[in-house]
Amino acid sequence: GAAEHNPALHRHQQRRRLPGPSLAVPRHVPRVNLHLGRVQHFRLGSHRIPRRHLHVVAVQVVGGTVIVIMLPLVAKTTQPASYVFTHFETTPEVTGISSGAYAVVLSLLVSQYSLYGYDAAAHLTEETKGADKNGPIAILSSIGIITVFGWVYILALTFSIQDFGYLYDPANETAGTFVPAQILYDAFHGRYGSSTGAIVLLFIIWGSFFFGGLSITTSAARVVYALSRDRGVPFSSVWRKIHPTRKVPGNAVWLCAAVCALLGLPILWINVVFTAITSIATIGWVGGYAVPIFARMVMREEDFRPGPFYLRGASRPVCLVAFLWICYTCSVFLLPTVYPIKMDTFNYAPIALGVVLGLIMLWWVVDARKWFTGPVRNIDEQIDHNAGGDGNGNVKV
Repeated sequence: GAAEHNPALHRHQQRRRLPGPSLAVPRHVPRVNLHLGRVQHFRLGSHRIPRRHLHVVAVQVVGGTVIVIMLPLVAKTTQPASYVFTHFETTPEVTGISSGAYAVVLSLLVSQYSLYGYDAAAHLTEETKGADKNGPIAILSSIGIITVFGWVYILALTFSIQDFGYLYDPANETAGTFVPAQILYDAFHGRYGSSTGAIVLLFIIWGSFFFGGLSITTSAARVVYALSRDRGVPFSSVWRKIHPTRKVPGNAVWLCAAVCALLGLPILWINVVFTAITSIATIGWVGGYAVPIFARMVMREEDFRPGPFYLRGASRPVCLVAFLWICYTCSVFLLPTVYPIKMDTFNYAPIALGVVLGLIMLWWVVDARKWFTGPVRNIDEQIDHNAGGDGNGNVKV
């Protein structure tokens, strides 16, 4: 659905978009996000971003391949296929959740985090040649690569589990909170009596976190820039400024990095804040896509102008599946993930979402509706300036 609608979004680049989550190791979130802003502003000009992203993809593909191949080979014992594909664990002693059905519902949320990559491709289409065709291809390629590598990575971890009961033990080497790291530790320590190999592989994973944060910061800065062009955020004149030499929205980059760092500060003391932030950000992100997808579902076929990437007869069924998935994920992200519900385990995403939506609606009623008239079209003005138009978007030939 997102791929098919990308050409339509590209034709109206000033549409409102919502930023997604910025994920990193919680303890280092503020410092990491400020460093991401520094890299975005000082190290990457707009002409360097595509080349650097190719390097990042190469590093992550190679690093991920090393982990997937090496981990099962190092592990002294591996789990049988029957355990990997048919065994079911709920760990009620850790999460308080004993219902298998509820555990399955929550487990599907992991895929929503990892599928975030295609959103960055959509936000960067206006910096892409042939965006109406290459944008959808990038979206589908991102989903395909993530699906294959993510599934293989999960299989490598699952096959390499040494003692499942020890993974969540508070007395283990990762305090029972970082299961992938514990699997790596058990494999290398069990084979060599040392954790050095596990630490090396963890650096590859942490590097992926950083590169993922870099991509998300790029995407979020473009969202702020697009909203600022429409004068849809306070101090829009500041955030829509482009750096004269690096050709990036530097002020928007620093705003995103600073906001992420400030939001990350409470995570140093309260872990549940991380769940709330990622939940509300993901709801805002996927919820934004629900609007054009639903509009496509109810739009008359004769009123729809397809681009070069068009699903034809499969369009409405795909949109229906996408819309139902969005409704499902937005609902589940508001559910508790740990029981019993207490102050330090409560999912504060519903409260945070209500507060944000309430403030936005209040701003609209009190002030924004008086001056915000929708997306600002500047394409016609550029055509008139370059081609000698009459000021109404008509080019003189």
